[in-house]
Amino acid sequence: MRKHMFVKSIIEYLVFGVISFLAISVLIPRMTYRYTLDNEAAAMYRQATYIASMYGSIAVSDNDSARQSAVAQLTVIDRYLQCDVMVIRTDGLILLDTYGYKGVVNDFDPAISGNRYYFTGDFFGTFDHEALSVIAPININYTLRGYVLIHKNMNIIDQNADTIFNYNYLTMIIMLLFSSVFILTYIRDIYLPVRKLTQLTKGYASGDLTARAHFKRRDELGQLANSLDYMAGEIEKLNNYQNKFVANISHDLRSPLTSIKGYVEAMLDGTIPQEMQEKYLNIVLFETERLNKLTSNLLTLNNMNQGIMLDISDFDINDVIKKTILTFEGTCQQKKIQFNLTFVDKTAYVNADYSKIQQVIYNLIDNAIKFSSNNSFINISTYEKGEKVFISIKDFGIGIPKDSIEKIWDRFYKTDLSRGKDKKGTGLGLSIVKEIINAHKTTIDVISTEGTGTEFIFSLPKSKIEE
Repeated sequence: MRKHMFVKSIIEYLVFGVISFLAISVLIPRMTYRYTLDNEAAAMYRQATYIASMYGSIAVSDNDSARQSAVAQLTVIDRYLQCDVMVIRTDGLILLDTYGYKGVVNDFDPAISGNRYYFTGDFFGTFDHEALSVIAPININYTLRGYVLIHKNMNIIDQNADTIFNYNYLTMIIMLLFSSVFILTYIRDIYLPVRKLTQLTKGYASGDLTARAHFKRRDELGQLANSLDYMAGEIEKLNNYQNKFVANISHDLRSPLTSIKGYVEAMLDGTIPQEMQEKYLNIVLFETERLNKLTSNLLTLNNMNQGIMLDISDFDINDVIKKTILTFEGTCQQKKIQFNLTFVDKTAYVNADYSKIQQVIYNLIDNAIKFSSNNSFINISTYEKGEKVFISIKDFGIGIPKDSIEKIWDRFYKTDLSRGKDKKGTGLGLSIVKEIINAHKTTIDVISTEGTGTEFIFSLPKSKIEE
């Protein structure tokens, strides 16, 4: 059976309370009684030795008036200590007693206390109750003449011990109350937040990613809650992206397949005459090339997701740009697009992955051509700044709307303006560019004005080869 942390804590608290109560009830009374007895006996013994030194000679003398005066003094001490003060001769005869005891103490033995200065009992049958007794000798001229004894009713000592013991109980109750406050604080600050986080994680596991912890605290639980909130938000974005990804790829795959299927069926059933089939076969070929490009880009992105392995080398970026432009010669002739190349130096060596940077330039130029009008220009320039070489590719086409600039790096994203103009684009080219640039730990920026044109600028580490 699964135990809740709250129940476990309450059980531990109750066990602690029971053990504390048993410890106080069993051990503390004995310790308290012994402590009280020793303290009382020590205080009484100090008084006994004082009386023996101050009044001992008077008490054992034959002067009755002096003895009566001593009794008056000892009575004051009696009331102060709540004790019976007695002076007794060595043969057991009571010379004076503040409580009025007279006669002879039978079987009196001063050695009854052993190596201690006190003993308990009824003092050889003199009292009808148990008493704590201390004994101090009276020596006159180095001769033992008698003893001073102070007796205290054990009931008084027991009451004093009980009072101290009750204070221990009161202390335990106060400790339990304070520990209860700690338990309540623990419930508020630890248990309830942890339970809320547990419920949140269960909700996340069941697919509900809308709930948030919203903890306004800076401790470890607050950091954990913020991490869970961030994780839920990222997972929600990922789920939305996956849904959008599936929808986009399904659309981009279905459209050319539908066209191919329709044209092939039309040719097979004779709807398209023999003399027109070449035209539609070219359309089918165009759609298959579009499918091939889409799958190639998907494979490229999938490989990048698994980690881009860079083959770093030193090469001339100006030369890469010139060679890449040659691959677009046929398309540029059809649209009558010209390139303006502006290189600060004849060579500009960079330290990067040659093939992947070539792909970046190819995708950016291809993008610029697709969205440029006929009889227009594309400006490409390179320049050095600090330890980096900057590459700029600028077209004078339809531009990108402001609300779409941050989204152009998303996979399958196409602006509304591009959908009517770019029929064969997959929406993956700029995503690939972004992944490659990020792998090189550098940046790429875009500057665009709708209806005017777009400029992409990225940087690469400058090579040391020229130096």
